[in-house]
Amino acid sequence: METEVPAILRARHAIAPERFTFHSSRMRMTHVTPEQLTAMDADSDRCAVELSDAHVDVLGYACLVAIMSMGLGYHRTSEDRLHTRTVENGAPAPVVTSAGALVHGLHTLGARKIALIAPYMRPLTRTVVDYLTHEGIEVLDYQALEIPNNLDVAAHDPAALPGLADALDHTDADAVVLSACVQMPSLGAIEEAEQLLGKPVVSAAVCTAHQMLRALDLPAVAPGAGHLLSGDYADTPLPERATVTG
Repeated sequence: METEVPAILRARHAIAPERFTFHSSRMRMTHVTPEQLTAMDADSDRCAVELSDAHVDVLGYACLVAIMSMGLGYHRTSEDRLHTRTVENGAPAPVVTSAGALVHGLHTLGARKIALIAPYMRPLTRTVVDYLTHEGIEVLDYQALEIPNNLDVAAHDPAALPGLADALDHTDADAVVLSACVQMPSLGAIEEAEQLLGKPVVSAAVCTAHQMLRALDLPAVAPGAGHLLSGDYADTPLPERATVTG
């Protein structure tokens, strides 16, 4: 989140006048386990209040699997609750979760069937698959890279991802998720993977940037980030719950 979302916004500078500042507040998590993810999510209210002290215009909740591991549809609960924290702090701002953004991004593309890559252990990857299935998105195939340490997730080489994606059974997929995790880098490989696979390729970070731009009421377009941010979906409406700002 702290590298790829700012990179997408900086790339947008070449085609649009808006400029952005990026602020972050951290929830602790070193190993991607259900216990640490639950503790991490419990700390999200503090982060929302800290960031709203800066009167930010939109908040992004980075950890996709922390949201998905809390139960089906939980991104809506989280977005509403954290938005309420900003209202209570006198600085109302819309909240985008990477989990909700991935769901919304895939629906925006009209992707009913997908293949995906995730860095998580297999049980947590199954949680992601089940969550997306509940949201009307069929996962035809997936690969769990089974990287338990969060720093090792960040160090995974994105150049390996297009080949891993091509090894998936993606023939009938409408789109491929190159990284179902904002911690695992993939931005530099998105367009290469699209050329290799011949279909839209997204990541949790790309979808998060798309929805954050729409929450700012800006055209969701940025070069170098794949089909979702190509301009074809620049004015896509937000999910109804994400439009509430006060």
